[in-house]
Amino acid sequence: MRFLTDRKRAEGRGAAGSGTAHHWHMQISAFGLALVVPAFLYVFGSSLGKTHAEVLDIFSRPFPAVVTALVLVVGMIHFRKGAQTMIEDYSDGITRKVLIMSVAAFSYALIATGLFALAKIAL
Repeated sequence: MRFLTDRKRAEGRGAAGSGTAHHWHMQISAFGLALVVPAFLYVFGSSLGKTHAEVLDIFSRPFPAVVTALVLVVGMIHFRKGAQTMIEDYSDGITRKVLIMSVAAFSYALIATGLFALAKIAL
């Protein structure tokens, strides 16, 4: 005999079964992006129109490289979680699983490619 009511079993669990953890992750990553993106826009905007050597010089310094890496990693993880939510809402079955795995692979591939390129510039 179960001592939990239907409401107690469902409390804290969304339609995907992950509860509010996904929502909080999205809120925290959005807040982090709100703090870091203006700094990235300043760094990126200041490098527009410069020569290749000047851009390499800008992104080889620690602050622009770290800010760019943070925007890349946090932004792509935020993208992956948001796309996963969209996929969970609008597809089902094997299509859902394939799309979620594809989006995750794509976002992690972009993170790896971006960090590799940034490391080649910074080092």
